[in-house]
Amino acid sequence: MTRDGVIVDTSALIDFLKDKMPHAATVATLINSKRIRTTGIIMAELLQGARTATEEAYVIELLEGIPTMEVTSALWMNAGRLSCSLRRKGVTLPLSDIAIASLAIEHNLSIFTLDEHFDQIPGVKLHKST
Repeated sequence: MTRDGVIVDTSALIDFLKDKMPHAATVATLINSKRIRTTGIIMAELLQGARTATEEAYVIELLEGIPTMEVTSALWMNAGRLSCSLRRKGVTLPLSDIAIASLAIEHNLSIFTLDEHFDQIPGVKLHKST
């Protein structure tokens, strides 16, 4: 697995599916360069938003072509500690975002997202739209 991989968050994948520029172009570039990564949380979030069977099939086809990384037990522990640390500072974020951030930090990956939550997580590298 390349060390310059990018986890593309649900928000950016939704823009890709809706062909919203410039984010759709950035995701397409990541797909074409084989730098895109996903995880189970993102897959589930994306699929839960499918409104029709046709949309669901399209999303599944897209996801099947993206290398998947899973959050291990150790990473869940790191995510819990990170969440606890942020809460002590008054920052409460969705656990799904904390888990994605923990995965990215552990594997030295960046995250492409439209979600500002990730700005508040120390150690996260963000991939910017091209």
